[in-house]
Amino acid sequence: MSWKPHITVATVIERDGKFLMIEELKKGTPVLNQPAGHLDPCESLVEAAIRETREESAWRFTPEAVSGIYLWTARNGKTFLRVTFCGTVDDYRSGQKLDEGIIRTVWMTREQIVAEQHRLRSPMVMNCIDDYLAGKRYPLNMLIDVA
Repeated sequence: MSWKPHITVATVIERDGKFLMIEELKKGTPVLNQPAGHLDPCESLVEAAIRETREESAWRFTPEAVSGIYLWTARNGKTFLRVTFCGTVDDYRSGQKLDEGIIRTVWMTREQIVAEQHRLRSPMVMNCIDDYLAGKRYPLNMLIDVA
């Protein structure tokens, strides 16, 4: 049996003191997450973050910085390496069909997210928000795509 971590991206987007969150179904249960998803073949991490945010929220994401890199092993034994970006959104497409399993997007304050902490998809969600609020920012050029 070979061990293969899942490489994922997520985006932390704050506007007027609220964070863009995704309510989605995980095994039939509604959970909260940032716009996030898996890296696709032949895709950069930045491209994945832009794509996932558009697919899950209908917003166009402009990355400004990396706000954290997280390693987490779930109870089922799966390991995830998550690269989280922060930035801004614009060009909302209200009629866009969202990814399968997405219930809705919602803007929430940190306090509202904490109140719903039992519904977070993973502990990384809160870590990402708190690191963002602590001012953690790393330049996008730290990510190097080797040709």
